[in-house]
Amino acid sequence: MKRSLLTKREQEIFELLVQNKSTREIANKLHINEKTVRNHISNAMQKLEVKGRAGAVVELIRLGEITL
Repeated sequence: MKRSLLTKREQEIFELLVQNKSTREIANKLHINEKTVRNHISNAMQKLEVKGRAGAVVELIRLGEITL
């Protein structure tokens, strides 16, 4: 089994992002602070070496980490 580049929480957040959920909606659904959501997104973007959420989503799809 291949190991994911992202943490389980980062994956959850990006799966919600591709469902067009806002930072606030994601925070409410996962019962975490909006700043925590942004931190997870930022950490994932650093790991993926991309700029912006859209770039991260494209890279995650390319890597097979998330699907649309």
